[in-house]
Amino acid sequence: MVFQESETVELKSVVADDIKKEIIAFANCEGGKLYIGVQDDGTVVGLDDPDGTALQISNMIRDAIKPDLTMFLHYQTLSENGKQVVAIDIQQGTERPYYIAKKGLRPEGVYVRQGYSSVPATNTAIRRMIKETDGDHFEEMRSLEQDLTFEAAKQEFSERNILFGRTQMKTLGIMSYDGVYTNLGLLLSDQCVHTIKAAVFEGITQNEFKDRKEFSGSLFQQMRDAYDYIDFRNQLHSTFHKLRRIDKRDYPEAAVREALLNLLVHREYSFRASTFISIYKDRIEFTSIGGLVSGITLKDVMMGISVCRNVKLANIFYRLELIEAYGTGMRKILEAYSGTGKEPKIETSDNTFKVILPNLNVYEDQEEEAACRPADDISEETVIALAKKQSVFTRKDVEQVLGISQTTCGRLLRQMVEKGLIIQEGKSRNTHYRLSE
Repeated sequence: MVFQESETVELKSVVADDIKKEIIAFANCEGGKLYIGVQDDGTVVGLDDPDGTALQISNMIRDAIKPDLTMFLHYQTLSENGKQVVAIDIQQGTERPYYIAKKGLRPEGVYVRQGYSSVPATNTAIRRMIKETDGDHFEEMRSLEQDLTFEAAKQEFSERNILFGRTQMKTLGIMSYDGVYTNLGLLLSDQCVHTIKAAVFEGITQNEFKDRKEFSGSLFQQMRDAYDYIDFRNQLHSTFHKLRRIDKRDYPEAAVREALLNLLVHREYSFRASTFISIYKDRIEFTSIGGLVSGITLKDVMMGISVCRNVKLANIFYRLELIEAYGTGMRKILEAYSGTGKEPKIETSDNTFKVILPNLNVYEDQEEEAACRPADDISEETVIALAKKQSVFTRKDVEQVLGISQTTCGRLLRQMVEKGLIIQEGKSRNTHYRLSE
């Protein structure tokens, strides 16, 4: 028999540590044969203990290569010119990519056959093999990063008295049953590569930044940090109806919560782009990567129909009581604005999904700003006309005539007093106004 190296044949005189990468390369490609006891030039040197050699290689493969490859190897002892050689037939594995356990799913751990050599696989080749083996569902695919920690996840589970160990990780899909972390595990780990970018703008356009922040880490950590960021800027405004004080925040907390959870649970994580939270004077926009799931329309979403893109991630959020049944988020957002006179909006494209929450207090703010603008000469003329008609008038008279809030009316009257257009008389509840002489 003539021994010669090729794309599917590798020759080794003795068992060495680099045999692992040759076996991995064949298993990741089209398969091949490895002969032990033959030099690179084809010279047969033989083995003293072929059975011991086969056992040594078998143990090496079982301990050092992941996933389990033993079922795809067949050993045979050949006799050539009175010398014994171990032939190992390696088939292409069904759970590619195979890799050196200590190196992980990285180029230094994954090898492929290139010509007569076994070389590190590129990240692109590794992802392709994972996709071919695991399918297209992002959550279930094996993560390229295996050195993961879960401090934020442990805290989230602990606060709800739910166990979070290896057994639970496998049940939830964070880890495969052979101990390999999935992309779902990567999302919930402290090493999550996806981020949320938040920004606060001056006014209603993006012309001027007031503040910006990027949230990273586990999706649980991003969830907490992003909510705190919004909550800090969700101002509380007070109005009075007779003797009753009415407090109203800019944005209903329930709507903010549901929009943020929607941003996390339903985004398309196969893209590396960040999601965005944009806070303007009159609205907050939650922009998620990934449009509507195929077959679902915007009308379906507004009616409460939902096809979840990340089923396992949604299941974990459901178990942690962060979300309820599928499809309830949009309904809760709409309900939070019921009776306010304002409605949230949803905008979609092929690759984005945007939830827009209007500021409930923006009208009062706009009125206050309007009182400071020259265009308010019309309001001043109305007050002067009222004064001429009634001789003496109160703040409430002006509020009723102009249909403005107490705060805006107070500012308008104060400006008119400073301009000398009217005179203020009396104090407290007895305060009234008249035209300047």
